[in-house]
Amino acid sequence: MKRTVAKKGYTAKDIRAVSDNPEWTKNDFAKAKPFNEVFPAMRKGRGPNKAPTKTSVTLRLSPAVLEHFKAAGPGWQSRIDKALVGIVKRKAG
Repeated sequence: MKRTVAKKGYTAKDIRAVSDNPEWTKNDFAKAKPFNEVFPAMRKGRGPNKAPTKTSVTLRLSPAVLEHFKAAGPGWQSRIDKALVGIVKRKAG
């Protein structure tokens, strides 16, 4: 019985044979335009934040605090923020 061996990956010959995406020339690069010029209506990034915006920080927390907030599932960072905002409001008022 003849066994067939599965082909593993592409060979250099396979790559050279691809004609639907030819290698760019210097002339192609010279004519290229930035993405946002070609597609000006496409949204870039996440867009404006909901007010008020938050500031990204690095914060070291004890494992017990982290376990407590993560135990309730997704949204644990927002729950920590809500708890801290509550403490700040109590101290200020």
